Amino acid sequence: MRYQPGHKEEKRKALLKATARKVKISGFAATGVDALAQAAGMTSGAFYSHFGSKSDWLKALIESELAASREMWAGNPHDTAEDWLRFELDRYLNLAHVKHPEAGCAVPGLAAEIARADNSVRALYQEEMRKGHAVLAQRLGDDDAAWAMIAQLVGAIHIARAMPDEAMQQVVIEASKRFLQDAVMRLAAKAQP
Repeated sequence: MRYQPGHKEEKRKALLKATARKVKISGFAATGVDALAQAAGMTSGAFYSHFGSKSDWLKALIESELAASREMWAGNPHDTAEDWLRFELDRYLNLAHVKHPEAGCAVPGLAAEIARADNSVRALYQEEMRKGHAVLAQRLGDDDAAWAMIAQLVGAIHIARAMPDEAMQQVVIEASKRFLQDAVMRLAAKAQP
């Protein structure tokens, strides 16, 4: 059977999407190739026809997930730094993101596992994070603020997910929003002539 041009790439994207959900919940180390293949509705052999190894799959996931984050930031409809920041904080720091890791950013759930991966995975992760940092630094007008924002966002979600009490999860989220809003606006005010 002949497939249309681009079929394999579309299948690969669908595979990444389906397997990302599984790994965001269960973790990378705890999810074997058989489970990834099953999540995508295929055999392990078919999985390997798209990715040479589980490590190659993780690299593709990192690229895909972090590119999606950059696309979301680029699609933020607000022009002013304050409105842009508030929109992003509300989008990222919320209980739905805490309670549904499968539908959110991969970094809070996978950063520790990426840190234990081989150097090629870690180098790719670093490069993709630098691309995201560049987008934030441009919007915020400050390199340090961009790194601090990334760390605070990821850390807040990670800490809130570890708490069983929804009220405490909300406290962590709201405190992080206030802190980031105040800190970034102070930096922006300093940068003004």
